[in-house]
Amino acid sequence: MTVPKHYGWPLIGLHWLTFLLIAAAFALGLILDDMPLSPLKLKLYAWHKWIGLLVLALLPLRLLLRGLDPLDHRQELVPWEARLSSLVHGLLYLLMFAAPLLGWLHSSAAGFSVVWFGVLPLPDLVGKDKALAEVLKAFHAGAVFLLAGLVVLHALAAIYHHHVRRDGVLVRMLPWLR
Repeated sequence: MTVPKHYGWPLIGLHWLTFLLIAAAFALGLILDDMPLSPLKLKLYAWHKWIGLLVLALLPLRLLLRGLDPLDHRQELVPWEARLSSLVHGLLYLLMFAAPLLGWLHSSAAGFSVVWFGVLPLPDLVGKDKALAEVLKAFHAGAVFLLAGLVVLHALAAIYHHHVRRDGVLVRMLPWLR
């Protein structure tokens, strides 16, 4: 079996969709932090939650597609790069799960139920508890900032491989760059 030089189009599309969703949720979170309470803030909080939960909902599909794709992302890496790449990818997937889940837990503990896309009420994961809400808010923020930092590290590594190593790593997710 010939191994392709780039990932399959469904995985590429889902990769970039996930990136856009994470970037949008992150930007909204930063904006919301400084906004005074208003109907607009509540609307944007809803969007922030919907986007985060969409990242969470798409994660099993991403993992399935990644598992089915025959391309080994480590094939052109030296051993230490392959280990670091596996670690960073593992942490990215873990944080794509943990950050939205912690946000959902925070909303539940703060007494704000989540109604996904305004139509699907999701269960509260914990009871209302102000002290727990503050702890979960801090954990959610920590997970989000760690995720954002790893996304930046991931992007910088891809750019390094493309412009310095010239080894085709970035082309796997951007095949039109050849």
